Amino acid sequence: MSARSSSVIELPLFPLQTVLFPGGLLPLQIFEVRYLDMMGRCHLEHKPFGVVCLTQGREVRQPATPADSSAREGAAFAPEAFHKVGTLASIESLARPQPGLMRVHCVGGQRFRLRHAEQLKHGLWMGEAELLAPDLATPIPQDLMPTRVALEQLLGQMQSQAEWPEDMAFQAPYRWDDCGWVANRWCEILPMNQTFKQQLLELDSPLVRLELVADLLERMASGSDGSS
Repeated sequence: MSARSSSVIELPLFPLQTVLFPGGLLPLQIFEVRYLDMMGRCHLEHKPFGVVCLTQGREVRQPATPADSSAREGAAFAPEAFHKVGTLASIESLARPQPGLMRVHCVGGQRFRLRHAEQLKHGLWMGEAELLAPDLATPIPQDLMPTRVALEQLLGQMQSQAEWPEDMAFQAPYRWDDCGWVANRWCEILPMNQTFKQQLLELDSPLVRLELVADLLERMASGSDGSS
């Protein structure tokens, strides 16, 4: 049997009703058994897990109902489905304030595309994923510089209002001259639906991602939001 490419990895998946971008912060409160064990192992072994955005189902497992026509016959839980492109998440801190509860802070890493996903008996999803190339460092062109300036100004407002630095939507190091970093931070804080966020995540060009963010900012400024 031939060896798999080093860019293909197996990892546990955490389907969420959110889109995680590279460099993004992800606080989680964990109480489901399937994720308590997974988070504990990832933290102990210093390994990432994969965040994928749900297209069907909810973050907490729901009992199957007669309306769940796509559920397997006799299945106890409602079906779950998610996008194939997601983001690695690495655990930066983990606390157990009480039995059966974890508070975890994670940071987004490399994007990946799922080749295959399988749900285990206890509900945890495992995936075989191909790692996607990180965004190339791309300087912000002059015509898109207002998106950077606006983000810097917004950060200043956040810093003046935040009670605790760790509560900030994004943290240093700040890469103000990089299209991908600025676009990703905007994607995390702008009001847009998850489908549009997912489309932005899947773009391989950080410049195009920032251009679309700039278009959205212009539409919002004019009172026309075309992202929903």
